[in-house]
Amino acid sequence: MSNSTNQRPQGSYISHFSNMVKAHGGINLAQGIPGYQPPAALLDALQARLRDDVHQYAPGQGNRQLLQLVAQRYGLQPNNVLMVQGGTEGLSLVYTYIAQRVEADMAVMAIEPAYEVHSNLPRIYGHRYVAFCPNPDGSLDLGRLERTVAEQSVRLLFVASPGNPYGRALSRTEVEQLLQIAVRQDFYLVFDAAYHELYFGPNASYLPIDSMSERLFVVGSFSKSLCITGWRVGYVLHHASHGDALRAVHDYVGLCASSVMQCALADYLPQADAAHFVATMRQKLSRTHTAMASALQRLGFVVPPADGGCFVWAQLPQRIAADGFGLAIELYRHQQVAIVPGEHFGAAHTRWIRLNIARPEAEVDEAIRRLNLFMQ
Repeated sequence: MSNSTNQRPQGSYISHFSNMVKAHGGINLAQGIPGYQPPAALLDALQARLRDDVHQYAPGQGNRQLLQLVAQRYGLQPNNVLMVQGGTEGLSLVYTYIAQRVEADMAVMAIEPAYEVHSNLPRIYGHRYVAFCPNPDGSLDLGRLERTVAEQSVRLLFVASPGNPYGRALSRTEVEQLLQIAVRQDFYLVFDAAYHELYFGPNASYLPIDSMSERLFVVGSFSKSLCITGWRVGYVLHHASHGDALRAVHDYVGLCASSVMQCALADYLPQADAAHFVATMRQKLSRTHTAMASALQRLGFVVPPADGGCFVWAQLPQRIAADGFGLAIELYRHQQVAIVPGEHFGAAHTRWIRLNIARPEAEVDEAIRRLNLFMQ
């Protein structure tokens, strides 16, 4: 590798470190790609659909059967649901929709460490970005958050639960109070629920969809829970008052999600296998998260407890002089294990790293072995 690998990339750090593995080999713990095959029954459903007349544009709102299934899952009506091309398109679609509803000088807040889309959409659109750091234990100082929203004239707040890179889930009290603040301070709450089903404890994280506030948008996806990141099928849950206008924006920036993939999902989701597969995924993630977190703690890293998601979020030991970027470069150079420096998720996290643990146990064990060798 050339010396250029020591330079900060212009774009996504996730893509940068993942591409090292694609070009030179190694273990990719940088990109959030599940290391498991999709459910066999889902692939059978896809195979059965391939010769049907489903290869043209799907309805813009989504496959009618799939809309009904998603709506039933959350106790909503189909007019509260819009199918999109994965969670990323869902986030950008909602962002575009909100941006054209508020004043030009829009400020956007994300809770850091923040997923790269949350912090980079404002920069792409030329809007002010406001970083909000939670308390050291991950909890939210909601009084300080509301003061910051008011002082900065925030009009959109991104939250994720469980988060990426830090898999903490917001409590029901925190979520309900965030919605109350959204009403008082006149901003929109965009809830990133990509990891909602991938929790480690007995209960899923709380989604505030009981009354589906006009101030709330929930963006979900099948990508991680069913190991189909390449299918690009997600959804937006929204108040019915946004339906027509949101779909009108979608017509121009996304049009529709894949017709074939939506049909396969609609055929598969009612099967008992669907719930079983996701439950098995939760068990696998819990095991690999525990294994990686324990290994890093033995090496002196600080690993805050997580409630779910696909990542371990870890702070470097005090004895290490390098920052997270330097460690990531050297770890790949010497052991060919790719991770993501924490600075990618917020300027305050230069001494943190993120590791994807949605991988087979044998691969995680090998990565741990190489980490031990590297740290020695």
